[in-house]
Amino acid sequence: MILGYEDETLTLFGFGADSFIEVISGIGIAVMITRMRNNPGSTESKFEKGALRVTGLAFYILTVSLIAGVIVNIVRGHKPEATFWGVVISLISIAVMTWLMMAKIRTGKKLNSGPILADASCTKVCVYMSIVLLIASGIYALTGFAYADAIGVAGLAWFSVSEGREAFEKSRI
Repeated sequence: MILGYEDETLTLFGFGADSFIEVISGIGIAVMITRMRNNPGSTESKFEKGALRVTGLAFYILTVSLIAGVIVNIVRGHKPEATFWGVVISLISIAVMTWLMMAKIRTGKKLNSGPILADASCTKVCVYMSIVLLIASGIYALTGFAYADAIGVAGLAWFSVSEGREAFEKSRI
């Protein structure tokens, strides 16, 4: 988020905000895994369902903020200062998130855990968001196309809405 703010690139800033939201989600998953270890037949706790609702709400707030930011940037004709860090962070994120997704899939299958497998799907969305960041940052770095950042933000907003919806759906189970 700091690098996105400093480089004035909304795509990188939004990607950072999404990563922060994923940490909130990860706390809920950690609590769930602990519960499953200690009491294998138990159902989701109020904390877990609450964490899912907070995560869903955070994704919706992020979506609205990103869309508002795009509108302001387009109206003002704002262009990012640089996108170097967007390229670097997205490449690192693609590698790490792909590894993490595969680890979650292995763990979810080993524990026969639908929630962990569902979280692996969320991680796959993080990989997609990393690809969006890479494409938007790369296009801007190579061409200077002013709206590359806005297009990237639109992609992040679309994924944020779908993740928010999914979090709320999981909280009802």
